[in-house]
Amino acid sequence: MKIINPTLEKIAVLESQYPAPNLSEIALAGRSNVGKSSLINSLINRKNLARTSQKPGKTRTINFYNIDDKFRLVDLPGYGFAAVSKSEKDKWAETIERYLSSRENLKEVVLLVDIRHEPTNDDLLMYNWILEMGFSGYVIATKLDKIGKSRLQQYIKTIAQKLGIQDRKKIIYYSSETKENREYIYNIIKESI
Repeated sequence: MKIINPTLEKIAVLESQYPAPNLSEIALAGRSNVGKSSLINSLINRKNLARTSQKPGKTRTINFYNIDDKFRLVDLPGYGFAAVSKSEKDKWAETIERYLSSRENLKEVVLLVDIRHEPTNDDLLMYNWILEMGFSGYVIATKLDKIGKSRLQQYIKTIAQKLGIQDRKKIIYYSSETKENREYIYNIIKESI
């Protein structure tokens, strides 16, 4: 997939702030600091169109990235970050739920997990919601470059067991550094839009 001119089209919290539903959208969900912004930058060959941070919980809005007027990648606020108040977490959850349940042009929701850590109960809740809403159930296991290849299958097995995934082809391990499996993710996007 050749990407020429990706842009940050909209930053939204309220439904009235969303862009027009004229393009298919692929949403990325996951915990804070799981690497959603790094994944987006890696997929679109940009260093920092999507802002990355060492501080978890930075993305508190829904960020709509227009990919060459063909589709949008949608970066949802990260969940599960402990250092914010419960009321702030509730606002994030409401923002995410409003988008996911109301957007008619949403074609796929992909869950991101950090390959080094067992998925949390929040990840399991999100994954079950993704399946219940009829989406494919793809999981991108980020930060592949942080583990030894000899332990890869062990990490994949842990993710599959925690989330109840039977088809391991639904788990895509990925490194934003090496871009391993980028073409596979592009194919998923093409099939979805």
